[in-house]
Amino acid sequence: MSEATTMTDAAETLPAGRTGRSGRPSTRWLREFSLLPAMALLILIGFIESPDFLTSDNFLAMLQQSTELSVLVLAEALILISGRMDLSLESTVTLAPVIALWLVLPTAGNRFNGLGFGAEWLAIPVCLLVGAAVGAVNGFLILKMNLNGFVVTLGMLTMLHGLVIVIDGGQTIFTLPPSFAYLGHTIWFGQPASVWICGLLFAVGIIALGWYRHGRAVYAIGGNPGAAKAAGIRVERTVWIVLIIGSMLAAFAGILYTGRLGSASASAGTGKIFQVFAATVIGGVSMNGGRGSLFGALTGVLTLRLIENVLTFGHVSPNDIEFFDGLVILVALVVSRYTSGAAQE
Repeated sequence: MSEATTMTDAAETLPAGRTGRSGRPSTRWLREFSLLPAMALLILIGFIESPDFLTSDNFLAMLQQSTELSVLVLAEALILISGRMDLSLESTVTLAPVIALWLVLPTAGNRFNGLGFGAEWLAIPVCLLVGAAVGAVNGFLILKMNLNGFVVTLGMLTMLHGLVIVIDGGQTIFTLPPSFAYLGHTIWFGQPASVWICGLLFAVGIIALGWYRHGRAVYAIGGNPGAAKAAGIRVERTVWIVLIIGSMLAAFAGILYTGRLGSASASAGTGKIFQVFAATVIGGVSMNGGRGSLFGALTGVLTLRLIENVLTFGHVSPNDIEFFDGLVILVALVVSRYTSGAAQE
């Protein structure tokens, strides 16, 4: 059996118009657009609630507020498609910027005393390297030591959150390098730079997973790691790379979040992982691996933001919005269970 054979067998899990073994056109691409009618309905409800809902300012703010969550969902979707899970992304969002600021900011002249190593332009590279290190450690513990991925990333989430508090002393860091502020506030062609960058990252991810061999191998591994390994695919190496890329994306989401808010603190990413899973699941990405698409995950983010926006215009309290987020996850899981079962028959 060759790697190409496994790619053919895995074609059913790929998005956008692939064909199944029977040679008939697959209808799975419909799942990628299944949330569009719901999004249209939410927009209509929002307009009925308030004419201000359809203003460009509201949509622009909603898009910019969705960028960090979108990048996190992109990271988690890649990991889930490969058959793994990473809960520590929530803490990586906070840890990576804080460590980067701690290393590059000067020791004096700020409320937050950094170590002053290197120039401030190094903040972004250092931040991404921290993310890569977290992903590499997760990969080592899960793949080399054969530890349970859920427990490993849960423990890492807690440990990294505690490490952030140790480094920043529980205080909020308001002094940011220009590179962070640039990504958080700069406008490109009438849209925030973070929106363009987020769109570019999703485009690269969609192309890589759909048209490149290594990207399609991720689907094969998530669908049947044993068959993928028998076909000659380096399963451990590929999954390890996916975990590292996911953590680097989480670190980059932290850069966008810190730049937009103009500050960094230990509480910045708290609760993000629940929104990440909500958006990923309603976007059609399987928790069991091997199924789903990044476009679907993106529509999941936008749907979740539309729900929250509509509820906000409807004067629903934040606590009630959290209830609806949990309800959305449960409904999406039920729908995913039955649609997946129907697809396999």
